[in-house]
Amino acid sequence: MQTTQDPDSRRLDVLAELDILDTPREIAFDRLTSLCRKIFRVPMSTLTFIDGHRQFFKASDGLEGRETDRRPAPCNVTITQSEPLVVPDMLLDPRFVDNPFVRGAPFVRFYAGAQLKIGGTNVGSLCAIDTQPRDFDAEAISMLVDLAAIAVDELKLRTLSLQDSLTGTASRRAFRTEGERLTSLARRHAHNLACAVLDVDHFKSVNDRYGHAVGDIVLAAVTDAARKSLRASDVIGRLGGEEFGILLPHTRLDQAMGVIEKVRAAVAATRIETPVGPIGVTCSLGGAALSPGQHFDDMLRNADLAMYAAKQAGRNQAIAWVDPAPPLAPTARRVFKAGKISFNSGHSTIDCTVRGLSRETATIEVFSTADIPDHFKLAIAADALSRACRVTSKNDNRIELAFV
Repeated sequence: MQTTQDPDSRRLDVLAELDILDTPREIAFDRLTSLCRKIFRVPMSTLTFIDGHRQFFKASDGLEGRETDRRPAPCNVTITQSEPLVVPDMLLDPRFVDNPFVRGAPFVRFYAGAQLKIGGTNVGSLCAIDTQPRDFDAEAISMLVDLAAIAVDELKLRTLSLQDSLTGTASRRAFRTEGERLTSLARRHAHNLACAVLDVDHFKSVNDRYGHAVGDIVLAAVTDAARKSLRASDVIGRLGGEEFGILLPHTRLDQAMGVIEKVRAAVAATRIETPVGPIGVTCSLGGAALSPGQHFDDMLRNADLAMYAAKQAGRNQAIAWVDPAPPLAPTARRVFKAGKISFNSGHSTIDCTVRGLSRETATIEVFSTADIPDHFKLAIAADALSRACRVTSKNDNRIELAFV
């Protein structure tokens, strides 16, 4: 049972409600980090969220990558405070003097972070970062706090919207809600359910060459072509950026791939009229079906992996995800909790995010599976749980465990 006094549990509960982690970049948030760089004349700015084991950059300007380990992140300190964290010179602050982000890339010397606070809970921060020491006066802090408040307002608007204003498709939140409802019905009544993830090929090049206004026209035309190829019972929603999800109820995977192929062909055949002339684009799609013991997130994740396989195979393709084997382990309930694994008699610890939990098994995510042994202890503070585990499988940053 979760305790309301546990900051990690409160933060992860709010992040789950926001459904912001691992989402594509969005221009509304990219503009904020761009403004932050320009206003404060710094080389780097991030809009950061902290889960159980990492910091995720919803937006970043001047930094490569979308995530890092949580432990050395200055934002990990920011979320523990009630006021903005300002460090004029990291080398003069004992908390950061030996920090790998200070001693190594990106060689941070100055940091200022304002909390992203929702419902009294700090879920992340908006940061201004420099490679040189500098001052940051009260007026600058006030402006950073105002920019962070704009980010919070945008986050709240996302949770209220049921329809994507640009494409008219279901919003990410509405799509997920419908996906979970259809998954529950499919499991209860033994119905088939499939889904797909669609990503517009080379969309960044469209934006870079013609501008975001033309990019918006392209996205609207792509979703219109896709919608006309779907059945009345199917649901399409915008997951973020140029990525869309499709729900196909009462549909086997082979039937779903037939529908998905129609969508792909329809998009490829569409000539999109824009102010700069007609434009043609293609899309890559991945399809997956709900398997016994799976949750909606599992099916959507498999469709996403299949979509990336289509990208790697040359784009403008539709590829199906095929489960390597039916799950034999007891069904785990989907959770989102902060955890910690320990080994070497407790001398080594690593933060993790617990994604699935049953009486016999757990699914966790870590920043890196390197150097993690096959046996360790898993602790979940919110549940007052500490169990010895053995690793049953590793896939990317996800580890499947069995309690021993």
